[in-house]
Amino acid sequence: MKSTGIVRNIDDLGRIVIPKELRTAMNMGEGAPVELFVEGDSLIMRRVYKGCHFCGADNDLHELRGKHICSSCLEFLNNDRTSI
Repeated sequence: MKSTGIVRNIDDLGRIVIPKELRTAMNMGEGAPVELFVEGDSLIMRRVYKGCHFCGADNDLHELRGKHICSSCLEFLNNDRTSI
């Protein structure tokens, strides 16, 4: 895990502000969904992608190694792999 050197305080409502530099680097606009995990004494936040990892489609999704992929992109990947 890479340290950014950025420290933020939790406000009285339990909120923290994610610095703009980090939001930009993670492509997190307003309303972007995130998932929170606890690992030991660390709180981990991960960007959640709602649609296909490649094309953004939000229907007929399959999970492949933790990524959502639509049937069209999955078929493309399978066909591309067989041509190698």
